[in-house]
Amino acid sequence: MTLQAPSPAPLFSTVNHNGELINLHDFRGKKVLLYFYPQADTPSCTTQACGLRDQFPSFTDHNIEILGISPDSPQKLRKFKEKYQLPFQLLADEDTQIAQMYGVWGAKKFMGREFIGLHRTSFLIDEQGVILQVLTNIKTKEHASNALAGFRHEAGHESHE
Repeated sequence: MTLQAPSPAPLFSTVNHNGELINLHDFRGKKVLLYFYPQADTPSCTTQACGLRDQFPSFTDHNIEILGISPDSPQKLRKFKEKYQLPFQLLADEDTQIAQMYGVWGAKKFMGREFIGLHRTSFLIDEQGVILQVLTNIKTKEHASNALAGFRHEAGHESHE
């Protein structure tokens, strides 16, 4: 089952597109958009990643780190990042352990066929490592705008406007 808000974001360590070890804990003090996507360099995943790339300045203006995570190898992630000039880190989850921790790995249906795979899901995480919001049923073209709106909505709640 997918994690719900508010709850602590499970900590993990994995390698990024350059093979460097990345720990979620290292991002404390920043907001994080942790987005799970099924496979690098496929049409939907490319649309989603490029949307985030195009709105990247808006994320950095709000002190939001973007971390994309998929079951791909670091080499495939590096090619994807370079091909589309993605300004954020891509993380490898080749054994799907992180996807399983977050509850986004499981049964899926596509064109009447059932299989096990990754559910496209994003987690909005605050500076203390708490999941503020979970985005599901993601429309890849609207993902960046919806994620930014989610962070703005949560910020409005914190300041009791």
